[in-house]
Amino acid sequence: MRVAVVHDWLVTYAGAERVLEQILLCYPDADVFCVVDFASRDECKFLERHKVTPSFIQRLPFARKRYRGYLPLMPLAIEQHDLSGYDLIISSSHAVAKGVLTGPDQIHVSYVHSPIRYAWDMQHQYLQESGLQKGVRSSIARLILHYIRMWDVRTANGVDEFAANSSFISRRINKVYRRTSTVIYPPVDVSSFSVGQEKGDYYLTASRMVPYKKMPLIVEAFSSMPQRKLVVIGDGPEMDKCRKAAGPNVTLLGYQPSSVLREYMQKARAFVFAAEEDFGITPVEAQACGTPVIAYGRGGALETVTGLESELPTGLFFDSQTKESIIEAVEKFEMNESSFDPHTCRNNAMRFGEERFRQEFAGWVNGVVAKPRQ
Repeated sequence: MRVAVVHDWLVTYAGAERVLEQILLCYPDADVFCVVDFASRDECKFLERHKVTPSFIQRLPFARKRYRGYLPLMPLAIEQHDLSGYDLIISSSHAVAKGVLTGPDQIHVSYVHSPIRYAWDMQHQYLQESGLQKGVRSSIARLILHYIRMWDVRTANGVDEFAANSSFISRRINKVYRRTSTVIYPPVDVSSFSVGQEKGDYYLTASRMVPYKKMPLIVEAFSSMPQRKLVVIGDGPEMDKCRKAAGPNVTLLGYQPSSVLREYMQKARAFVFAAEEDFGITPVEAQACGTPVIAYGRGGALETVTGLESELPTGLFFDSQTKESIIEAVEKFEMNESSFDPHTCRNNAMRFGEERFRQEFAGWVNGVVAKPRQ
């Protein structure tokens, strides 16, 4: 079978690109299609073995830095890829990749990181964070998102079967598309992490500093607990807010290479995570280092962290994204710190390894291909 893999955009090596890398290991002769391809081949070496075809947006002005601004054109752009010469189309989608056009004799399976978040249940949060709550620009943005929602639902009909990266996203797929999906957790490179030999006296949080990650909120909470130390790794638009909220007990390290992050993860008392994520890779990485997680109790964290009520706990949850809730969770953690075993944390993380993903993903696709065509 000739295989095409469709990805939203290739810009950096993040969670979606890790999934793409593992999919391409399953299908080493596949060709890749996307909206834009500006990814460094030093960072994404796995792409060197594949033919990569971007859309016309690649050639538009300022596309390298402002490709997201072309969102209104992305449905049109992804539909222009000619996939008629392929038997199996695999889309890895969190935006428009699943919208490629396929025929009745082609099989299209879609691994969904999420239906387009900012067009569906997170629209109002997106508009607020972008300063688009009122005025002409707000009206235009709402109209564009309305159009994208209609396109998103229509193109779901072109997918033979869906896979979701968590039960949380499976429920979102059912809510939006009224389709069932198979849950296949994304790959985490747990083999690159190991349990630390000793713990430090600090807590750790690490993430891109974008609004929904709630990094300033974590900083603000720890600044209200001057007797507890917090180390923050990451950079992004919210860095200035973190600096303003940081007390003397908070250390902001900015972006750090994976080797430095790994060392801090191994020695941290706990990893603090305040985002509502579709899955969330960093809490799994922290557990792979033997470090328990204090997480917001919504989204994928509920599937990757086992709480205090479990026989083998690897963390605990807080109920709301507020400073008070985080402070209460940290106090609860310290009262129960002896309940968390580093090797239990690591064993839980091993459920999400890369080889497991490849086996489950290839098995799912093979099952779809083997079904009789109606």
